[in-house]
Amino acid sequence: MRIKVVNPNSTASMTALIGECARAVAGPGVTVDAVNPPHGPAAIESHADDAYAVPGLLREIVDGEAAGYDGYVIACFGDPGLKAARELARGPVVGIAEAGMRTAAYLGRGFSVVTTLARTVGHAHDLAEEYGVARQCLGIHACEIPVLALETDPHARATILRACEEALALDGSDAIVLGCAGMADLCHDLSTELGVSVIDGVAAATATVEMLVRMRLRTGKLSEFAPHPRYQTA
Repeated sequence: MRIKVVNPNSTASMTALIGECARAVAGPGVTVDAVNPPHGPAAIESHADDAYAVPGLLREIVDGEAAGYDGYVIACFGDPGLKAARELARGPVVGIAEAGMRTAAYLGRGFSVVTTLARTVGHAHDLAEEYGVARQCLGIHACEIPVLALETDPHARATILRACEEALALDGSDAIVLGCAGMADLCHDLSTELGVSVIDGVAAATATVEMLVRMRLRTGKLSEFAPHPRYQTA
């Protein structure tokens, strides 16, 4: 089985981190390749960033279809281009916000999301509603760390930990979902320190794609997600 993990931003160092976290949960016989478009926003922090990132993301899906990948992960918490990618791909495509939130909903009555910037909170609420987990999503909290600063700010981890502690206290939640692929490497340490499950959407999405492929399941192609004749990839 081959899974392609697409980081829709163009920052290669973040893609390398994402790939490590995805491969850590992949089962035997699963090859995980993490890629990013060569052009596009260096970080995705706005609706405009989302829109500018989607063409490069979709090109990676098209290239993946030509290369014979079995499934895909979209490694950005806004899940940009998810529906379009599902039209283009034969196998399953899973976004990390969808996978992270749905995984957290299995683990208790409710969960909190800790994300980067406050300007992304409204979109995360919209996604929780769309994915049917708005009732379980008890709060979405921004730590006001820009995406690229996750790699460079020496205080980033402590700030995220503090935001998680505050979210648990305010929301009474049973789990934390990390709201950025750039936080993927923090989940295990944070879980130990907080005493609750901390979900990295990259890992959750990778495991979900693997499960769907093993079950021989794929996106339905009889209606909305049928490939449009202008964009046939096979």
